[in-house]
Amino acid sequence: MNPQYNANDLDLAINPQVLKSLFATNSYRHALAIAYNWALIFASILLSLAYPYFAVYLFSVIVIGARMHALAILMHDATHFRFLKNRKWNDLITNVVTAYPLFTTIATYRENHLRHHRHLNTEEDPDWVSKLGKREFRFPKTKREFLLTVFSYFFLIQGMKDSIWFFRRFASAKKDTSCRTEDKRPRILFFALLLLTLTLGGLWLGFLLFWVIPYLSTFFMFQYIRSVAEHFGELSYDHLLTSTRTVRVNFLERFFIAPHNVGYHLEHHLYPGVPFYHLPQLHKVLMADAAYSNKAHITHGYLTGLLNELSGINS
Repeated sequence: MNPQYNANDLDLAINPQVLKSLFATNSYRHALAIAYNWALIFASILLSLAYPYFAVYLFSVIVIGARMHALAILMHDATHFRFLKNRKWNDLITNVVTAYPLFTTIATYRENHLRHHRHLNTEEDPDWVSKLGKREFRFPKTKREFLLTVFSYFFLIQGMKDSIWFFRRFASAKKDTSCRTEDKRPRILFFALLLLTLTLGGLWLGFLLFWVIPYLSTFFMFQYIRSVAEHFGELSYDHLLTSTRTVRVNFLERFFIAPHNVGYHLEHHLYPGVPFYHLPQLHKVLMADAAYSNKAHITHGYLTGLLNELSGINS
């Protein structure tokens, strides 16, 4: 079992007042981010309908999958209660606009995710244990092997395998008391209204083309890339600062792979109460501390630094 660390163990010389200010939440920024993602999803659908060519449809699938992934990141922030101060409304609204559309619930995700934080990279970490030994998470890989795994998602088979694996994993969380006592009525109402709308509106084909296919392809593809980046490939698991990585990104990587500052994963594990829009400032504050900057695993780019690390080039 790997030793566990938290920010207090690292003796970082961080100004407490500066740090405290980074924990402040702004519900409007979070809500605006949700609206932004849904606007891009609908814009992508309208673009594909206006220009019914395969290349345009493929572009739409990529954008929709990326924005689904972005919605999942916002669900993650709400899991840490970084959206609304009222926890009931935090969960209800998050379920309706992010979790239910992605076929899960925030309570189910929270049970798994908080255990991941408490038992990072140990036998008690459900994320870690579920991926150990899986071919997709064995490294080093050649760049060709990793990219073939990534592009295999466009053929849906890998995404279908991931979705089955995903639902089996999270089904066990429902045995937890918090999940058993979750009010199921909003979820039943949501899916009843969805089925009614799709049936009466004759929208089943559109739902398949613009939701199910992106979900089973690019959504899980971006999830896979991010998951690998966070905890696999050329990492040392004997210290918190080296057992996960932060990936600094360019504009395109931020839009498609690392939305809402999710690349700052090391910072998130140190201070999970800091909302996504303050993570860049947290990174800047931490990098000014030598104890952090000299040891933290910082990778520059997904398509450059990360790809090299996963293939062992930087060893």
